[in-house]
Amino acid sequence: MEKVVRRYWPLFVVPTLAAFIIGFIVPFGQGLYLSFCKFTTISNAEWVGWDNYIRVFTDDPNPLVDSLWFTVAFAVVSIILINLIGFLFALVLTRGLRGTNIFRTIFFMPNLIGGVVLGYIWQILINCVLSLVEQPLLALNSTAGYWGLIILMCWQQVGYMMIIYIAGLQGIPDSISEAAKIDGASSWQTLIKIKLPMIMPSITICVFLTLTNSFKLFDQNMALTNGEPMNSTTMLALNIYKTFYDRVGPSWKGLGQAKAVIFCILVVLVSFGQLRATRSKEVQQ
Repeated sequence: MEKVVRRYWPLFVVPTLAAFIIGFIVPFGQGLYLSFCKFTTISNAEWVGWDNYIRVFTDDPNPLVDSLWFTVAFAVVSIILINLIGFLFALVLTRGLRGTNIFRTIFFMPNLIGGVVLGYIWQILINCVLSLVEQPLLALNSTAGYWGLIILMCWQQVGYMMIIYIAGLQGIPDSISEAAKIDGASSWQTLIKIKLPMIMPSITICVFLTLTNSFKLFDQNMALTNGEPMNSTTMLALNIYKTFYDRVGPSWKGLGQAKAVIFCILVVLVSFGQLRATRSKEVQQ
């Protein structure tokens, strides 16, 4: 078998590597180059150096900064709620209750629905609720838009995180929990001192997924609020999209591309920082 693998490994590696280079490396390099240009199409790009990056930080008013703070505020709340609710559901559904598999399926199903569809569905639902209580609709109420996005993301992602937490809880040996019970540990002490440290790999994965999904959120944001009112609910990805496509002129596309590069670096740095912080808490079973 080893001889066969050594002989034929290019048949498996080369197609995948070529697809990765063509589909990711080349577009990424081209996008990085275009962030230093002004252009309307790729063929007429004109090099302008660091001008686009300078504009990102010096434009007044600066919508990117407002979008960044809104995204951070959204990410903090959504990460906490999604992981907390998902973990609580996982605790309940690992107690051997009747109908557990049905509930797991029901909670997971929203994750299978596309973000644009979810956005328009929840826009209708929230606008109906707001109209009943005589409040401004989403397009006129930034607070409602913010919490609408939180509710939408929780509804979509809680079930997915629940499945990961269930896998982590089921991986804890029964002998450890039984030993803790014999030693007189309460259910709360068992949860805090044993279960949480032993499912840290699951927590790392779930926090990473919710963190990156929150920062990269685009389709739900566009469908639910489209940044209204007055771009007060515009997240980073939607801000980049509007800069690139809603403005006319070569300078705006270069500016949008520079924002995209900064956005990519920001997400990478935040994600690696989170992975390093949570992995340091993991314990060996």
